[in-house]
Amino acid sequence: MKIHSLLGLIAAALVLPAQAQQSASSPASDAPGTAAAREALKQKEGDTDQTTLLKQTLTAVDKQYSLIRRGQVQTTYDFNYTYIGQEKINANFNDGSLTLFNIENDSSHIVTNTLSVDYGVRDNLTASVSLPLVSKYSETPSSSGLSHSLGDMGIGARFQPWEAHRGRPSMTFTGNLRLPTGRSPFKVDPNQGLATGSGVTTLTAGLNVNHIVDPVALFGSFNASYSTAAKHLSQRRDGNLVLNRVDPGASVSFGLGFAYALSYGISTSVSVQETISRGTKLHFDDGSALRTKTQTAGVLSLGLGYRISPKTTLNFTAGIGLTADSPNFSLGMSMPLSF
Repeated sequence: MKIHSLLGLIAAALVLPAQAQQSASSPASDAPGTAAAREALKQKEGDTDQTTLLKQTLTAVDKQYSLIRRGQVQTTYDFNYTYIGQEKINANFNDGSLTLFNIENDSSHIVTNTLSVDYGVRDNLTASVSLPLVSKYSETPSSSGLSHSLGDMGIGARFQPWEAHRGRPSMTFTGNLRLPTGRSPFKVDPNQGLATGSGVTTLTAGLNVNHIVDPVALFGSFNASYSTAAKHLSQRRDGNLVLNRVDPGASVSFGLGFAYALSYGISTSVSVQETISRGTKLHFDDGSALRTKTQTAGVLSLGLGYRISPKTTLNFTAGIGLTADSPNFSLGMSMPLSF
């Protein structure tokens, strides 16, 4: 609320008690003070109402839920740190006797810096491109490695077929194509570096739904992904076996959560995301094949948004893995850039 609005409200508060002491036979004398109080309490141009604030909060939680105006360009910098730790039991039996038993600890630290650019093709259609730079450090009992390289580039679009109306859920259809521009895990030499990409092309389609129920914004999502095969490989695995083809399994993911605006400058969010991926089939040069098990990854995300200006909100997130196939911990920050 503007300063002059507060001054008007104070002035009205001082005038009204004095007028209340006057005779009830002069109601016309109360009109100026009452009008001043009403005017002071009115929302002024530029003030942020609750609906606008919740939309901004939802945007801070995940920019997939927002579209930009036609012809506008929006640039975003994202930082993400992920830690993955595993404990493996290495055992060996010889003639029914245990000859080797030890617990091996494997750990990976991944830092990703991503620059994303969104362009408003139409008011209800936004195109985007993202370019990640990945730094990865991995350590096992037998080796360790460090890599800095380009990650998998992404090209996407968000489409909102129906206009958003107050009191109704809003739906956004999404599509994303991830290109294998990073270092492939199926071609990298473990003695010379680490993989920074998936090694396959992946197409993802999904639906996002959000609904504002003052003072909370509810949101949910559903996505399905399909990856093409990685062919013409020649990676030696486990001694004499040579990997020549990989067929990744399809995956589906779904999530839900809510965002709450604590004040004009601070917002919080809580969400849960689960991804189920069918096993990957590995083909070897001797004609044999092996399929990995189905993986289920669940992550609990806690977010904090800090609004430093009407157009700039810093968003911080912390992710906690809920299943054995999930990263143990992740930490992220998203910041819009203005040029």
